[in-house]
Amino acid sequence: MMAPKNKESSTRSQNRIRTSRAKCIQQDAESSEEDYRKKRDKNNQAVKKSRVKSRLRTQETMERVQKLKTENDMLEEKIKILSKELGFLKDLFLAHAGSQNSNIEGVDLESLLSDTNSAIDSEFKDFSNAVSNN
Repeated sequence: MMAPKNKESSTRSQNRIRTSRAKCIQQDAESSEEDYRKKRDKNNQAVKKSRVKSRLRTQETMERVQKLKTENDMLEEKIKILSKELGFLKDLFLAHAGSQNSNIEGVDLESLLSDTNSAIDSEFKDFSNAVSNN
């Protein structure tokens, strides 16, 4: 009768081990599923945060572009005004120089002023090209 007790206790031990292994496997599967879910949730949060940052950066860039366009328009208008003012002052200078020839004899004012105009026009074109390319 001793043999059956050992066989019976051996069977019980094996059943306990099997049950214990099954529980461990089930716990590992549940734990693995939990870890996966946690990682996915964390990743989803990171993606949302990244997209918000991207939208914010895009919005800031668009605002900056609009501000620079406005500033560019104002600067171009200022260039037009200053060019007109320069033309007026040149005419005024020429009128004044024509009435008082004492200090400017021998100087070709028209040539001098036209050189200034071409230099200003050239700088304006360079500036306009640089602004339109940006």
